[in-house]
This record gives sequence, structure tokens and C-alpha cells, in this order.
Amino acid sequence: MNQSVIEISKLNKIYEGGFRALDDVNLNINQGEIFALLGPNGAGKTTLISIICGINRFEHGEIKVGGFDIKKDYRKARSQIGLVPQELTRDAFETVWNTVSFSRGLFGKKRDDAKIEKILKDLSLWEKKDNKLMTLSGGMKRRVMIAKALSHEPQILFLDEPTAGVDVELRKSMWNQVRQLRESGVTIILTTHYIEEAEEMADRIGIINQGKIIHTDRKSELMSRLGQKELTITLENTLETLPSFLAPYKDLLKIEGENLVYKFDSNNSDHSIENILKLIHQNNLGYVDLNTKQSSLEEIFVNLVSAS
Repeated sequence: MNQSVIEISKLNKIYEGGFRALDDVNLNINQGEIFALLGPNGAGKTTLISIICGINRFEHGEIKVGGFDIKKDYRKARSQIGLVPQELTRDAFETVWNTVSFSRGLFGKKRDDAKIEKILKDLSLWEKKDNKLMTLSGGMKRRVMIAKALSHEPQILFLDEPTAGVDVELRKSMWNQVRQLRESGVTIILTTHYIEEAEEMADRIGIINQGKIIHTDRKSELMSRLGQKELTITLENTLETLPSFLAPYKDLLKIEGENLVYKFDSNNSDHSIENILKLIHQNNLGYVDLNTKQSSLEEIFVNLVSAS
């Protein structure tokens, strides 16, 4: 049984003027998992992260981090969290070493040069340790933000759009480092606009829209249960209408030029595909290619958000 490291119950956030940014949010995040929180702009992702991290206040609901109530035991709860926000650091005139070391001290941790050295080396920042932040590229600044978040050895790391504006090569390198952190036991919660990253990285997915959590599931189960498959049969010749021998499947098949397209649920267990191909063969309707495609996480995400 998975142990919850973050427990959120009946969380609401209402701003002055009556805008409800979070609406009765219930969510558990398990220790040692990579959890991706997805949602359109303004859905409540950053508000939720800010509240868990103690940056934003809330009036209604309960949040526990590592068993500690975020209000009653704020210091103990917050000490377990590292946060990499969307905004880049503003310590422009500080060196990499100083800004990471200072961040460790903010959480009351004793000086530990060996620990800071390891973090910087793990993030490929060691050679830049004496550089001022203002001299670093955007990607390197992102790495410094991660180093700061890890400086006090948190058990939970929040990554809010961590690869925004980062080139593809550096993005892949950062995700390798995130995997290594997960392997060391750190729980990772990330938001990202690059849904293919969540599809590649996450163990579990949560989708938020209009302040509500509308779906949470393991990625594999989400893809299996809500995904669709598509079979494309490329014919030798273009069809104007569906042949009469395929009439029983007229509601399933769509003509797209020289292609016959059949969409079906991932868990489909009937024999429609087998029967369609058998009829095509028996009636000498020549085809040159068969291709299957499964729904991407992005397509599932769009469908869920549109329906909510």
C-alpha cells in the first residue's frame, strides 16, 4: 500500500470579489512518486502549489505534509518541501555557491559544504559555482533554482513549469536528474505545459480545471481506460462510398481519401477489426498498409477538460 506524503482534504480558496480559485480539492500524493498536475492556464495549478508550500493562505480545508498540518506545524511541514517556482531567481549579483548555501541556511540547516558540492555536481553546476547568477544562461539559472530547492534536503520537490524556455537538450538532461532524485526517494510534483513530458515522466496524473480536480489516476491506467486506438487501412484506390459488404460497420468506419479509419476503445474485446479485414480480403478490396495509433495523453487531457 502506498504511503501518502501529501494529504489534501476539502481545500477551497476564494479571493476577494468571490473568485473561487480552488473548489473543494481532495488529493493524496504518494511517497516516492512523480505526480504531474495538468490543467489549462488559470485552472488553479500554481495556486494549489503555492498553498501547499505556505506561500498563499487558505481558509477552508486541511493539508498535511509528511503527517504535519501545514497550519499547526508550519515549520515542520515546510521543511520537507523544496520549491522550484516559475520565476527565475533575482539574486543576480550573488554567486551560485553563495545563493545555494544561503538557501540551506534559511531552513535552519547546519553548514555542509560537502552536501552543497554534491548538489552542484549532480546538477552540472560545479564549474559555475563562482559565477554570478547574472552571467548564466536561462537553462543554468533553472538548474540553480533546483539546487536551491534541494539545499535543505527536502523529501518533496515541487517543479512549477521547470523547463519553460529551456532548449530540448537541456530539458532532457534535467528530466534525467529528476528521475535520479525520484530514485533516491524524493517525491516529485510537477506542472508542465509540455504534456509529452508528463506522459514520459509521471507515475500518476492529476487533471485540474476551474479549481477542481477532475481526474487522478496512474498514467498507464489513464491511457488504457480513457484512450482510444485508431486503425487506418490504406487502400489501393480511393473510395467514394462505403462498399455494401462493409455496411454493417458503417457507424464504425470513416472514409478519408484512400484510407478507411476505424476508432475503438483501448479495451475493445470484440472482433470488429478481424471481421472488417476478413471482408476486405474476401471481396478483393486491395490495401497496401495497416497502421494503428493510440491516443496520446494530450488528446485524453483535451477531452477531459472539454467535458468538465
